[in-house]
Amino acid sequence: MKMREIKKNIFKGGAIDWDRRLFDSLIPLPDGTSYNAYLIKGSEKTVLLDSVDPAMTHILLEQLKTVSHLDYIISHHAEQDHSGSIPVLIEKYPGAKVIASEKGKGMLVDHLCIPEDKIIAFKDGETLSLGDRTIKVISTPWVHWPETISTYIPEDEILFSCDFFGSHLATSELYVDDTSQVYEAAKRYYAEIMMPFRTIIKKNLEKLSGYSIKMIAPSHGPVYNEPDFIIDAYKDWISDKVKNLVVIPYVSMHGSTQRMVEYINHSLAEKNIEVRQFNLPVTDLGKLAISLVDAATIIIGTPTVHVGPHPVALNAANLTNALRPKLQFASIIGSYGWNSKMVEKISDMIPNLKVEILEPVLCRGYPREQDFDKLENLARSIETRHKQLNIL
Repeated sequence: MKMREIKKNIFKGGAIDWDRRLFDSLIPLPDGTSYNAYLIKGSEKTVLLDSVDPAMTHILLEQLKTVSHLDYIISHHAEQDHSGSIPVLIEKYPGAKVIASEKGKGMLVDHLCIPEDKIIAFKDGETLSLGDRTIKVISTPWVHWPETISTYIPEDEILFSCDFFGSHLATSELYVDDTSQVYEAAKRYYAEIMMPFRTIIKKNLEKLSGYSIKMIAPSHGPVYNEPDFIIDAYKDWISDKVKNLVVIPYVSMHGSTQRMVEYINHSLAEKNIEVRQFNLPVTDLGKLAISLVDAATIIIGTPTVHVGPHPVALNAANLTNALRPKLQFASIIGSYGWNSKMVEKISDMIPNLKVEILEPVLCRGYPREQDFDKLENLARSIETRHKQLNIL
C-alpha cells in the first residue's frame, strides 16, 4: 500500500500486520495491528516519524522508493515495532539524523546498536523547523516506556502520539470509521499496556490539554480525525470512577469451583450487579484486561493444587497486580481436598491493588448448603459496598 496523504505533504505509511496474533510473546492480537510511519515534506526539510517492525521493513522501503532524501528520522519510542527499521533507514539515507529524547538516545544505542553520533537528543518543548512547518517535541513518559515522546505540528494542529491513544487493529481504513470497533481495540490496548501507568497518563493528558488538537495520528491503528472521541475515552478510563461490575476469573478442575462461581454469578445478577466470568484456561487475557479497566470488584476462583492456588489462577492474580486496575474490592473463592493456603498466597500476589479484601469462601470438596450460604453472604457484602460507592 502506498503512503496516503492526511494533510498537504503529510503522509501516513508503514505496514498493516493482518496476521499477527501475539505481541511481545504475551499480548493477544485478535484483530492484528499496524506499525504507522509518517512522512512530512517541509519546504526545507523532510522527516520520517517512526519506522516499522523489522519483519516489515521491506514494505516501508517500497513506500519510500521515490523519496531521495531524508533529513531526520524521529524515534518516538525505542521499541522495535516503532524504531526497529531505523538501522536500515540510516543506511539508505546516510545524511539523516535520528531525533529522540535523551533517554531514547541511550535506548536506541543499547537496543538497536545505532551509532551514538547519528542521534540528536531533544528536550521537552524543543522544536525542529522544516521550513513551512514546525515539529514540537512533547515529553510523554510512561506511555508506555520512560523515554517516549509525542510530536506536534502547530501549523496543522496534528498530534503524533506514538503508543498514546493507539489501537492494535489491522485495517485498511485511513481514519476511524467504525467507532465501536476502534473503541474496543483502543480499550484493549490501554488495558494491556497503559493501565499500569494510569496516574502518569493523567499528567500527560493534562499536559496535552494546553494544545489545540484537530487530528491524532498514533503509531498503531487508524488516525483520529475527530480526536475528542479517544481523548474522552481515556479520561473515563484513567478516572477514579469504577462501575457496578464484578469480574470473576476462575479455573476449575473437577467442577467444585465452577459450581461456586455459577452460584455467586447468579446471586450477584439477581442483585442487579453486572458480572463478567472468565474461564481462565480458555480466556483471551485481553478481554479480561478490558473488563478490569472499569470493574469495582474482582473475585478469583480457584481449586487448590499442592496447598496453593491453581497455577493458572496465580498467573491471573499476577497479571491483575501488574496491570494495577482501579479495583476497590477483592475476594477469593474455591475448593480444596485436605488443606489450603491459597488465600494467603493470592493475597501476597496482589500488593499493587489497593483493595478491601472481602471474606473469602473455601469449601472442602464439592460445595454444600453451608458453602452456598457463605457465597450468598459474600454477594450481599459486594452489594453493600457497591451501594456505598453509589454505583448500584
